[in-house]
Amino acid sequence: MTALLLLTGCSAGDPTAADDTTAAVAADPGQAADDFTKIEASTNVEPIRYQYPTTTADRDNDQNWVDLFLPPGERVDNATPLVVLIHGGAWKSEIGADSFVTFAQRLAERGMAVYNVEYRRVGAGGGWPTTFADVAAALDYIPNVQRANPSVNLDDVVVAGHSAGGQLSMWAGTRHNLKDNEVGAKPKFRPSQVISISGPVDMVTAVEMGDKAIVGALGGTPDDIPERYAMVDPIQNIDPSIPTIAINGDADRTVPAVLGQNYVAAAKKRGGRSTFVMIPGANHVSLVTPNNPQFMTVLETISRASHSAQRR
Repeated sequence: MTALLLLTGCSAGDPTAADDTTAAVAADPGQAADDFTKIEASTNVEPIRYQYPTTTADRDNDQNWVDLFLPPGERVDNATPLVVLIHGGAWKSEIGADSFVTFAQRLAERGMAVYNVEYRRVGAGGGWPTTFADVAAALDYIPNVQRANPSVNLDDVVVAGHSAGGQLSMWAGTRHNLKDNEVGAKPKFRPSQVISISGPVDMVTAVEMGDKAIVGALGGTPDDIPERYAMVDPIQNIDPSIPTIAINGDADRTVPAVLGQNYVAAAKKRGGRSTFVMIPGANHVSLVTPNNPQFMTVLETISRASHSAQRR
C-alpha cells in the first residue's frame, strides 16, 4: 500500500483550517490500514484517507474522516465522476464506514471516484446535532479534496446512502434550503442527484411505525421536537429541482418500503424527478451485501445515475 502523508498545517479540528481554495492533505491511514484489508474486489484500488475539519467545538480523528477511492487507469483532469457514500447503522456507533469499503471499491472499478464518509454516531460522541454537523462538514470538504485530486469532476455528483445514510443523503441534497441558523446550512457543496437505499425518508411516519432509532438520533419524538424533524426529515424538505431515487426491498422489515414510496409520491406531487425502485426479495441488509445479486442491482443503479449525469 502506498505510504500516506501525515496531516500537517492547521488543526484538523479548526473550522477555519480549510476553505475552498485549500487542497486537502492526506492523513496517516491509522486504523484505515485494517479497514482496507476488508476489500473484496478484483482490482487493487488504493484509497486515500483525509480528515475533514469539523464545525463543532471538538472532533474525533477515529471518526471524522473520509476515504477517497480513485478508479485505476490514467488520470485526466475533471474526467472522473464522483459518488459520495454515506453508511447506515441506525445512526449508532456499532456500524461504521468500514462496512462500505467493498461497496466503494466496486464502484471505483466501474470508473467512478468514491468518497466514503465516516461521522460520529450515537454512542460514540454523536447524536443531535453532532452527527448531522459532521456529515455536512465532510461534504463541504469535497472541494478541498478535489483540489488535491484534479481528475475528480464535481459538475454532477451523486450522493448515495443506506438506511440512516439514506436519510442523511437526502438531507444533504437540500441543505441549501435550510435557514442560516439550522444545522448544516449554507453548504459549500451541493449534489446533483441523491439516492436513498432503504432509507427512512419519511421520518415522522417511520416513528409512528415504531422506529426508535430515529427518536434516539434526534433526541425525541416528532411531537417533542418538531423543529428538528422539520430540519432533517427528507419528505419535509423536498426540492423538486434535485433528481432523487429511493431503492427498497419488498422483504425489508427494518425500514418498510412504504417510506420510500411516500417520499417519491410526495416529490412527484411537487413536480420533482423522483423514481422508486423496488427490488423483489431484498431485505434491509441484502441490498448492500457484496456478491448478492440484489447488491448488483444497487451498484448498477448508482453507476447508471453517475455516468448519465456525467454525459449530460
